[in-house]
Amino acid sequence: MFAHKKSKEPFFKLFLINSFYFCRSILRVLKQVCFFLFLFISPVLLLAQHPDSFVYKRDSLFVRDSSFTKRSDSIIIIPDSTVKKDAVINKAALYNAALQKILKQNYLLNYTGEPIAMVNQVKKRTLYDHYFYLFAAILLMLGCLRFFYTRYFNNLFRVFFNASLRQSQLTDQLLLAKLPSLLFNILFVFIGGFYVYLVLRYFNWITSQQFWMVLLYCILSLIVIYFVKFITLKFTGWVTGYYEVTNTYIFIIFLINKILSVLLLPFAVIIAFSSLGLATAAVMISLLLLCLMFLLRFFRSYGLLQHQLKISKFHFFLYVLGIEVVPVLLIYKALVLLLSKNL
Repeated sequence: MFAHKKSKEPFFKLFLINSFYFCRSILRVLKQVCFFLFLFISPVLLLAQHPDSFVYKRDSLFVRDSSFTKRSDSIIIIPDSTVKKDAVINKAALYNAALQKILKQNYLLNYTGEPIAMVNQVKKRTLYDHYFYLFAAILLMLGCLRFFYTRYFNNLFRVFFNASLRQSQLTDQLLLAKLPSLLFNILFVFIGGFYVYLVLRYFNWITSQQFWMVLLYCILSLIVIYFVKFITLKFTGWVTGYYEVTNTYIFIIFLINKILSVLLLPFAVIIAFSSLGLATAAVMISLLLLCLMFLLRFFRSYGLLQHQLKISKFHFFLYVLGIEVVPVLLIYKALVLLLSKNL
């Protein structure tokens, strides 16, 4: 911007030249600034002007004319609306007439017959979710035992249905398998306790409001019954010296109980979820099955032990009644008294 040429001119002349160039550059900058300011301010100045009064009046006249045209149009539309309403009424009447004709011709609806009052009762819904989950747990336990102890499960039914195998090697294998025997006995306790609960509920001896507590009482009752029976038989065999005889009798008792745990499961499902008629049939058949299994246990036990115990059938039957029936009746009486106080 400034001149820096080397010359022999005096100092004053150089100063004037440099001042001229400096002022010219300042003027150029001011020119550009003024131009930009003009561009920004000019639209504001244009908006600040007042509109033309003549144009405004003309617009107002035009608005009045448009309002007048709207009013005239509304006067013309009135007869059209009345025509449309009459057409809609006629269509509705034709539709109702056609509908009435169809209803009268349809003999399945019996539209022209006399109305009959029907009393609708509110359906009482009973939730069986706890039954479902309990059955699912029992079936899962049975499936696991069937999967992990397949040989023991098959030998149970082979020994039960084949009389010639009662004193064979399969019986010894069942006697030696302590853990599967314990697990199947636990399964019998759960299924038997649930079956007893369903039978009590079927005969209306208990209510279904306190399901888990009553079910627990039934399962504990079975545990107490068979634990007392096991201890009594073991003590009797130890006192009398017939240790092998009592072990054989205990084996037959728990063998039939394991078979019952499998046989009673479908009956319990039918009693829990079926109608009253089907549940009645299931209860009667299952009770008959229990009686047959009890008699079968008596005859099989006597057939195995008659050579070792020199007693008659009558005395053995009295012994079975004293060991099997009397404790069950006592525990049943105690359970009824306990439930009557707590429920």
